Amino acid sequence: MQLEFILMAQAPYTRVKEFLKQGLADGRWTPGAQMPSESELVAQFQVSRMTVGRAIRELQAEGFVTRVQGVGTFAAHLQRVSSTLTIQDLHEEILARGHQHHARVVLSREEATADGLTQQLGLPLGAPVFHTLIVHYENGVPLQCEDRYVNPACAPDYLNVDFTQTTPTHYLLEVAPLWEAQYSIEAGRPNAQEAELLGITPADPCLIVVRRTMNRDVPITLARLVHPGARYQLQGQFKP
Repeated sequence: MQLEFILMAQAPYTRVKEFLKQGLADGRWTPGAQMPSESELVAQFQVSRMTVGRAIRELQAEGFVTRVQGVGTFAAHLQRVSSTLTIQDLHEEILARGHQHHARVVLSREEATADGLTQQLGLPLGAPVFHTLIVHYENGVPLQCEDRYVNPACAPDYLNVDFTQTTPTHYLLEVAPLWEAQYSIEAGRPNAQEAELLGITPADPCLIVVRRTMNRDVPITLARLVHPGARYQLQGQFKP
């Protein structure tokens, strides 16, 4: 009864999310087991499909579940990707603030893997690799320059996706569920191209995140995310 009262007091998507997390913690769904469908959760909680979708996407981003398009949602084999950082979809972050997001695709092509990428992506020198360069805007202001390389074996249709309609992060979480993420975060300067795309000078300070994700031992993607320091801050919370 007490748990039911707590769930009712929470936001609709949080109620769904906490119900699923608690079920995972209790062993109701063992690793690899299929979880309730979106339709079942919509009926159970009397909420919209969008609300259920948000709850499941957050659980996926936190490493609790995996999703297979057209099949369903499954309990992940790892409890979480990181205890302190989660992979967020910038598009959803901006919408959550009540602002508008749009993206400009500067580059989208297949290239030959260069020497610096071979170890990071586990690809032979000269093997095909997908490369995109995208600028993300919040209310028309450049907020992030995303320079990303993708292992074609993990997302063979990556270059066919319209990234003005969805983000690489959202798409890759759908088609190549991650098991591990590695981060490097530093204050630094943009290169000349990044500065031009972001509308800042090469001397302006930026928050630079380099992120590599993997599925088991197979690298999925390597991304360099550059944010103007005056327009972006990294926030989080910790509960023991």
